[in-house]
Amino acid sequence: MVEGRTPTAALVWGQVKYQNTLFWRTPVAAFFTLVFPLMFLVLFNLLFDERIEIEGRDPLTIAQFYAPALAAFAAASATYTNIGVGQAIARDERILKRFRSTPLPPWVYMAGVVGSAIWLAFIATVVMISVGVFAYGLEIYVDRLPAALLSFAVGVTAFAALGLALAAISPTGDTAPAVANATLLPIAFISNVFVPITDPAPWLKFMGDFFPLKHFVVPLQDAFNPFVTDSAFRGVDLLVMALWGVGGLGFALKFFSWEPRTESAGRRRGRKDRAST
Repeated sequence: MVEGRTPTAALVWGQVKYQNTLFWRTPVAAFFTLVFPLMFLVLFNLLFDERIEIEGRDPLTIAQFYAPALAAFAAASATYTNIGVGQAIARDERILKRFRSTPLPPWVYMAGVVGSAIWLAFIATVVMISVGVFAYGLEIYVDRLPAALLSFAVGVTAFAALGLALAAISPTGDTAPAVANATLLPIAFISNVFVPITDPAPWLKFMGDFFPLKHFVVPLQDAFNPFVTDSAFRGVDLLVMALWGVGGLGFALKFFSWEPRTESAGRRRGRKDRAST
């Protein structure tokens, strides 16, 4: 190692801490990432008192169905939405352009962005499962934890890559939240997140099986399902999520921009920055 040069691991860790600090300084982002999904868990447990029927599966309690499903949704939001929206806004505010002009390697900056998002996804998942365990009697099966951790790792990595693709496809930072909500929320409704899919039409089942969110939700639900007798490793679900992640990363590598897409977006963000100082 050349004397005076910061080790790469230290650079990445510094960027992770930097991005994490930015997140906690944005209360709205913290609310929608951590509190918003938790509100649904509390609300659904107050509204429903019967077991939930799922297509081809034994009935589950409210906690067994919703705690893992909402944990997956919170993790997807922490990676996909936060990365996509955050980097689109940073591009408009010329933050990405300034980082690109520094000696810091661009991949180190992005590693910090992704690493911070995955850490926040882990926090959101732990909080959701903990509330399910201590407030609603959700049981943890130790022998299935390796499968749950593997599904979590593949899922958040895939959605982080899709978040970079979201930033690449969004014309401006102002449009990124709309694109994120338009792509994540409708898919959540057909992926066993907010409502159980009991007898779907063939086209609806195809759509749910095609997108990656259901393949993130189902393995986590199986890890806390008392009727599942195997280890809960789901090769097909892992493969689908991995393919979406590779596709998202490839799209981001080809189309991601470090400079504002339009001069008007950059000027508008600049005026907002000056007005806030």
